[in-house]
Amino acid sequence: MSAKVNKVVLAYSGGLDTSIIVPWLKQNYGNPEVICYCANIGQGDELSGLEEKAIATGASKCYVEDLREEFVRDFLFPLLQSGAVYERTYLLGTSVARPLIARRQVEIALQEGADALAHGCTGKGNDQVRFELTYMAFAPHLKVIAPWREWNIRSREDALDYAAEHNVPVTATPKSIYSRDRNIWHMSHEGGILEDPWNEPEEAMYTLTTSPEAAPDEPEYVVVGFEQGVPVSVNGKRLGPVELLLTLNDIGAKHGIGRVDLVENRLVGMKSHGVYETPGGTILRVAHQGLEQLTLDRDTLHYKDVIAHRYAELVYYGQWYTPLREALDAFVRVTQRNVTGETRLKLYKGNVTLVGRRAAKSLYNPDIASFTMSDSYNQKDAEGFIKIFGLPVKVQALLEGRSRVEG
Repeated sequence: MSAKVNKVVLAYSGGLDTSIIVPWLKQNYGNPEVICYCANIGQGDELSGLEEKAIATGASKCYVEDLREEFVRDFLFPLLQSGAVYERTYLLGTSVARPLIARRQVEIALQEGADALAHGCTGKGNDQVRFELTYMAFAPHLKVIAPWREWNIRSREDALDYAAEHNVPVTATPKSIYSRDRNIWHMSHEGGILEDPWNEPEEAMYTLTTSPEAAPDEPEYVVVGFEQGVPVSVNGKRLGPVELLLTLNDIGAKHGIGRVDLVENRLVGMKSHGVYETPGGTILRVAHQGLEQLTLDRDTLHYKDVIAHRYAELVYYGQWYTPLREALDAFVRVTQRNVTGETRLKLYKGNVTLVGRRAAKSLYNPDIASFTMSDSYNQKDAEGFIKIFGLPVKVQALLEGRSRVEG
């Protein structure tokens, strides 16, 4: 038996792993009181009967809290404003959820007078880092228990055997080959045939989106409205954060929007193959970028892309509660002051195409940009600009004696 703890709060999903962790903690840590915590961030039917299931496995109580509003407002929308995307395609659906879940878990632990925190993350994954960095940020004195780094269970079959031995009610079977994570932003899929990155994902694996081939044969247009970079309306109807995202999820899913197949670099050093479905988030990303095209000056837009890359790493690495993320958020908020307006998008068989954008504080000036001659721009001015801009190139050429093109 490991060192005894009196009371532990477990981040609980009701899946196979966290279900067997409840009796395992009792067996290996001196029969502590186990309190389960689950955040509703849009898992849907996965939350059905969760409290009863936790009690049946040996927990003394189970908190299930609806955090969808906070998740969308304080995590997803700032992520959207930042422009962060990990390794070119991943919209960070799992990564951005962990800091909120772990912080609230810590708050419950402090409220309950617990002396330990536990999670069901494996020793190979990124989530262990995300949870534990948050624990460190808010309750560094609490003991952290990570069963996957301690027990001798090594496979899904081992876990099912342990569940049967300890009379743990689980719905998982050896045929459930995929590891999934769902919230209001996305669904992720790992394992099974995806362990060979040469394999094309099977259509039966997808749970949120219609296949592009089976999507409607007619395109659908959608207009998304923003205020200071925050989405506030769909097709002219003002919606709250959760309703807005759910609406775009439904529209995008119908048209097969948001499927991504990615071999990514995990923080712990290995590569993994995952498939993601992010229908509403994909629509919002394209819409938001379209509005920034009008409202951000060149230097700010280009530097914001640099910031977005670092922001994505911070989120993926679990460094949400850090001074750097707060500082980057301050920069992003300034860039969003004029990102107010609407974008129009065309959805068709897996594709989101930006087809229109308008903003009250648009920097696009038709009089200057037009090919038609006007008094707003004197084309002769370009000659002096080119001479000054190209001066370093000219000086270098003179230094090297390049007076003609060498054949």
